[in-house]
Amino acid sequence: MHLAFADRDILDDVSFILTEKSRSALAGGNGSGKSTLLKVLSGQMAADSMNLSKTRDLRISYLPQSDILFEEGSVYSEVERGYQRFDKMLAEKTHLEQELALSSEEGNTYPLLVRLSEIQDGLLEEGYFSRKEKIEQVLSGLGFLASDFDRQCLEFSGGWQMRIALAKVLVEQPTIMLLDEPTNYLDIEARYWLKNYLKVYPGGIMIVSHDQAFLDDSVNEVFELFSGKLTHYSGNYSKYLEQRELEIAQLESAYRQQQEKLEKTGQFIDKFRYKATKSKQVQSRIKQIEKMEIVQVPSHLKQLSFTFPPAPHSGTDVLMVENLKKQYDNQVVFDDFSFQVNRGERLAVTGKNGSGKSTLLRMLCGEDSSYEGTIRQGSGVSIGYFAQDTEKTLDPSLTVLEEVSSVAATADIPKLRTYLGSFLFSGDDVFKSVCVLSGGERSRLALLKILLHPVNLLILDEPTNHLDINAKQMLLKALEHYDGTMVFVSHDAHFIEHIATRILYLTDTDPPEFFDGDYSYFSYKLEEKEKVEVENQNRNRGHNGDDLQASVLSYKEANRQKNRLATLRRQSEELLKKHERLEAKLSALDHSMALEENYSDDAKIRALVGQKTELENELEASEESWLHLNEEAESMEASLG
Repeated sequence: MHLAFADRDILDDVSFILTEKSRSALAGGNGSGKSTLLKVLSGQMAADSMNLSKTRDLRISYLPQSDILFEEGSVYSEVERGYQRFDKMLAEKTHLEQELALSSEEGNTYPLLVRLSEIQDGLLEEGYFSRKEKIEQVLSGLGFLASDFDRQCLEFSGGWQMRIALAKVLVEQPTIMLLDEPTNYLDIEARYWLKNYLKVYPGGIMIVSHDQAFLDDSVNEVFELFSGKLTHYSGNYSKYLEQRELEIAQLESAYRQQQEKLEKTGQFIDKFRYKATKSKQVQSRIKQIEKMEIVQVPSHLKQLSFTFPPAPHSGTDVLMVENLKKQYDNQVVFDDFSFQVNRGERLAVTGKNGSGKSTLLRMLCGEDSSYEGTIRQGSGVSIGYFAQDTEKTLDPSLTVLEEVSSVAATADIPKLRTYLGSFLFSGDDVFKSVCVLSGGERSRLALLKILLHPVNLLILDEPTNHLDINAKQMLLKALEHYDGTMVFVSHDAHFIEHIATRILYLTDTDPPEFFDGDYSYFSYKLEEKEKVEVENQNRNRGHNGDDLQASVLSYKEANRQKNRLATLRRQSEELLKKHERLEAKLSALDHSMALEENYSDDAKIRALVGQKTELENELEASEESWLHLNEEAESMEASLG
C-alpha cells in the first residue's frame, strides 16, 4: 500500500495482515497517518496503489475519531441501521413469501420452502430476531438510559453522538472493526464495558487510542506507523513500549554518533573546500554525507520531561468540605456531602458523566459559589485550576511562546521550548498565533500555563484529554514528583492507578463513595457494581441476558478477583513485615526501660512508657487489619477454587 501527499509519503510500502482473530493497536505520533490508514482500509479514502486480498463476505466497519452528526431519527432507530446488512436477505424472504402465497397447489413449492427455511435459519443464527435486546445491551453499556432510546439524536451533544456511532458499529458485528479513539468520549464505566465487550468480540479489531490501560487489556499486537513505514510488535501496548525503549536507546546512541561525524565532516569540508590539494578528499566527504541515511528517532517516543516548580508551603488541612448541597432545579447533585483533603494527597474524582465531577471541582476552586454548606481552604493554599474550557483564557493575539512566557518564572525561560515540546508544540509551532490553534492545541497550552505557575493545590479537570500516550507519561512522571496537593477528574485508568492516593467515585444515583489507594480494589468493586446492575436489568426484562454478556461478566469477575487476591497477599506480607519491625521496637523499648538510668528517672520512664503504648496500639491496629485481609483473601480463594 502506498499513499503520498505532495512530496511526503504517508504510507510507504505498507503491508500487514488482519484476521477475524486480530487484536491490534495502531501506534504512531500525531500526524503520522494512523487515521489515514484506517480510512484507506475502510474504503473511505483511496490509496495511490494497493494490493488487497480479502476473504469472501468480509465486512469492515470504521469508527472515525470525530465529526459525526446524526440529525434525524431516534437513538434506537439510528443504531438499528447497523442491521442493514440483512436488508438483502429480508427482501428475498418477502419475495419468497409472496411467491408462496400466490402459488397453486399443483406447483412445486419445495425449492421455495427450502430457501425460505435457509434464510430464516440464517437470520436466527446471526441474531437478527434478537436485535432489540442486543441494541439495548450495547446502548446501556455505553451509558444511555432506557429513556434515551427514543430521544432524537440531534438532542445529544457531540460526545454522545460519537457514542451512538460506536453503538452502531458494534451492532454491525463486522469481520473487522477499525476504531479510531473509541474511548475519547466515554466515562470510566463505559470504558470498562467496552473493554470487556471487545475481549469476547468474535471478529478482528484494530484500535487507535491514547488510553494505555485500555490498549493493554484489548490488544496482543501493535503496528507502529513512523515515516510512512509500518513495523510489527508482538504483545500488548506496555510490552511494545518496553521493546521500543530498547530500540530508542540504540537509535539515540546512533543518532549522537552520526551527528558528531556530520559535524566533524562539515568542519573538514568548510576548512579545506577551497584548497586544491584537498579537493579530492573534500568531494569524497561531500558524497559520504549525501549517501548517509539520517538516523531518526520517532517523535512520539522521545523521552519528554517536565518538572514542576516547587510548591509553596501550605497547612496540613488543604480543603474542608462540610454538609455540601448542590442542585440544579429539581436535580440534586450533592446532598449533605462532607470530606477533607490533606496536604500531599492526590484525590482522583471519577464516575459517570453527568454525576457532578466538574461541578465539584468548580466549587472547590471558587468558580461556583451557588451551593449550600461550607467549603474552606486551609492556610497558605494557592490554587492552579484547569477546566475543560480553560483555553478561553488565552490571548489570541499572542504566539504560543509568548503566551507561556507571560506566566513563566525567570528560571524557566530558557527551558520553555523544551516544555512546549513536551506538550506537543515542536519546531515552528511555538511561533503560531494562539488564534489559529485547534481546540486540542489550545487546551494543551492552557494546561502548560497552569503547570508552570507555582501553586500548592492543583485542581485539574481531565488534564490528559488532548495528550498522546507519550505526553501523558511525561505528565504522569511530573505529577508523581509534584510536592503539592492534587484533586483531579479523570477516566484514564492508567493515569488514576499511578497518581491517585484516594479515589472519589460519583454516580447520578448513589451517594459519593471513597476508595483509599489500591486502584485494583476500586476496579474490582466497580466491576462488581456493573455486574449487579446488569443482573437487575436482565431480571426486569424477564430474561437472563445473552451469552455474550454472561461471558463478559464471568471474565471480568474472575480477572478482578485474581487481581484483588494478589493485592491482598502483597498487603498481608507487608503487614507481617511491619509486625516484625514493631515487635523489634517494643523489645528494644523493654530493654531500655529495664536499665537503671531510665527506670530511676521519672521523666525518661514516662516518655518510654508513652512510646510503648503508642507502639502497642499501632501493633494492635496492624494485627486487626491483617486479620481482615486474611479473612477476605480466604473467602476469595474459596470462591476462585
